[in-house]
Amino acid sequence: MTRFDADTPAERRKLFAEAVTAHRTRGSAFLTIEVDADPALDGTDDDGDPMPGPWVQFSEQTFNLDVTDDERARLETLLDQFREFRVEELSSPEEADGTNLRITARSDANRLAGFVDHVFQHVYGRDEDYRAWVTQI
Repeated sequence: MTRFDADTPAERRKLFAEAVTAHRTRGSAFLTIEVDADPALDGTDDDGDPMPGPWVQFSEQTFNLDVTDDERARLETLLDQFREFRVEELSSPEEADGTNLRITARSDANRLAGFVDHVFQHVYGRDEDYRAWVTQI
């Protein structure tokens, strides 16, 4: 891989598919995709600085992501379009304000890439022109 960010639907999906392929080829522990922070969606800290944007991790055949209750409802609706993907594990520690999900996703790199793009748009509320970064492979 030579690039690590993209901000159009076609370029993001290409980037995500290349990242999945690189992850699989390298046999790395996981890959991480993040989006730019948006204070209107992600909030701010006590000093008014933007909170980090959402992220999605992928390892072997499993996605890992954190969601609020509203995001989880949107994710469950999205999973109706990706019937081959299954929620395998839910974790909601008392000290956390959400749920960590592990989703088994046995599919090709392009299908996985499409899922990630839909997660950021439909679950996390990003616009069509959001910028995503592959931050770890």
